[in-house]
Amino acid sequence: MIDGTKKGIFSFIDEIQPEICAMSDDLFDNPEIGLQEHRSSGILVEYLQKHGFSVTSGIGGLETAFRATYKKGENGPRIGLLCEYDALENIGHACGHHMQGPAVIGAALALKECCEEEHEIVVYGTPAEETVGGKIEMLKQGCFQDIDVALMMHGSPTTTTDVKSMAMSNFDVTFHGTSAHAALAPEKGRSAFDGVLLLFQGIEFLREHVLDDTRMHYTVTDSGGPANVVPKRATARFSLRSYDRAYLDEVIKRFKKIVQGAALMTETEAEVLEIKSLDNKIPVLSLNDILMKNATILDAPRITPPREKTGSTDFGNVMYRVPGSCIRVAFVPEGTSSHSDGYLTAGKSQEAHEAVVLGAKILAASAFDLISSPEAMERVKEEFDSARAKSYRG
Repeated sequence: MIDGTKKGIFSFIDEIQPEICAMSDDLFDNPEIGLQEHRSSGILVEYLQKHGFSVTSGIGGLETAFRATYKKGENGPRIGLLCEYDALENIGHACGHHMQGPAVIGAALALKECCEEEHEIVVYGTPAEETVGGKIEMLKQGCFQDIDVALMMHGSPTTTTDVKSMAMSNFDVTFHGTSAHAALAPEKGRSAFDGVLLLFQGIEFLREHVLDDTRMHYTVTDSGGPANVVPKRATARFSLRSYDRAYLDEVIKRFKKIVQGAALMTETEAEVLEIKSLDNKIPVLSLNDILMKNATILDAPRITPPREKTGSTDFGNVMYRVPGSCIRVAFVPEGTSSHSDGYLTAGKSQEAHEAVVLGAKILAASAFDLISSPEAMERVKEEFDSARAKSYRG
């Protein structure tokens, strides 16, 4: 039997379905890339303000980030609802981010109108997930410390949750050498590109001596010039991943030693610049279960077991510090890859609209479960603390 409050939540979201689906279509039709989502964030902010939320824009050092709050009582749990709205450059919303804000707004408004227990709703607008990882900078600026749990929604080929994600650190390594004519005076040169090549080779030898879940990718971004000149400058980009941030940090230490070795062997100087750092999610299976229970109640399409292993996301940085989970709601055929034409084709489909509504209902119902059951919230926190103790780096 569905709780009476949940019935009210579902009915309320059905009533505002035309508005949140129109909002999703509007965001889809007007895609904006990371840190340029002024129109997109403005639409979400205006709607939240109109419906009684207190909103602060430009938080976390990012112009297109925002925080919206509504509080009922003084001592209730603080429910964080996070949404992204950035598109992919030259592609558009091929990852379904246009659906997240409307779904989160639907959930937030339903809780405000239908939940009588004490609680606080905190909606965070988080820009630039696809590029710089906006949540990383927001964390550095103190965001997300005011919530007890972080919930998200994402469009997907199936309805499911995630267990693990990969921690990732990206680096640009630039070698600085000495230029010379490659034919007339090669002995005077110190090749920066040789440093890059030796670093690549060192990475290949390192592969044999790391855990199986470690991933190491690289590519040349600047080879240093024509073949008849010993290059004085060359740059390569590296992406290092593991399902455990603490272990990845140890791999990074070894990676940097290889950089030093390549520089020594070529008598060049090496400059290492970290350009992105994503943490692995700390899974809270009891929170996943709450989301999936409500997905089942609502008969969401193509329910599948949790995804045991996934790629990397800046939501991992939040989930490394706060209990969190993301409900993925099916709206494209099973097997469809994100960042693909399949996501674009389905972006304004009936399935997409249903996913927005289902996402709002699942998030709101799950938040209500946590608000109305202190025991459930305590289990979530205890499980998170236990898992974090095994992986947390501080």
